[in-house]
Amino acid sequence: MLAALLLACSPSDAPPSETAPPTSESASPPDTDVLSKETDRQVITIGADPWCPHNCKAGSEQEGYMLDLAREVFEAEGYEVEYINVSWARALQMTREGLLDAVVGAFQTDAPDFVFPSEPQGRSKIVMYTPSDSEWRYRGPASLEQKKLLAINGYSYSTELDQYINRHADEPSRVWMLSGPSPLNRAIHLLDQHRADVFPEDVYVMTWAQNVNRNIHPLRRGGVVQQSDIYIAFAPGKAESGKLAELLSSGTSRLRENGRMKEILADYGLSED
Repeated sequence: MLAALLLACSPSDAPPSETAPPTSESASPPDTDVLSKETDRQVITIGADPWCPHNCKAGSEQEGYMLDLAREVFEAEGYEVEYINVSWARALQMTREGLLDAVVGAFQTDAPDFVFPSEPQGRSKIVMYTPSDSEWRYRGPASLEQKKLLAINGYSYSTELDQYINRHADEPSRVWMLSGPSPLNRAIHLLDQHRADVFPEDVYVMTWAQNVNRNIHPLRRGGVVQQSDIYIAFAPGKAESGKLAELLSSGTSRLRENGRMKEILADYGLSED
């Protein structure tokens, strides 16, 4: 893949209560039924950096169609879905360590050791973006000669482009690796300032970013890199990962068959066509 993790709580503004808190002797005993229910909740924690509209900022009004899909499937099975934003590289690491249950927006080349559903949750088309005044076109890695390529740390774009990036990762004049919570905005700015030449990104993602931020100068499409399925992929070391992947596969198929998937996509101005 592509390409991709992922961002908080605010203190209450209410004034402190004038009533003193109860002492331990006067405090009511905890509600054991409530504690039992909280203990029994099965929470699936999913992480990624914002890659809207596939997956957006955690806690926002629209968290992304892939999160909407996951919640609809898993909540029907008695699970609760929690979503957090960290960098993509960090999300992959945390999932491998078992600190997260899954990542969202993954290509199979991102993490081949993860447990993938058999049914994809989305589709991505990776395009090479350039400054608007460029005439360059992508014709494979050889066409990147004399170009400075931007890439997001931990992302997969295609087998051949990944190999090119890995080969030149220590050559900043050829490959500039970006990381942090907002690498897409950084990439757009660098292209707009002509400080870099080329950036691979998903068409839906770039279109969404430019529609949301009208101050962004339109970038030019310089050729297609790859079209791929994208997934919510589960931790390789967790016993429940296989079961969760199967539930998500069957649930995704069901929502496609009954037309609900089209409704979810329509909320983001998208279609599966």
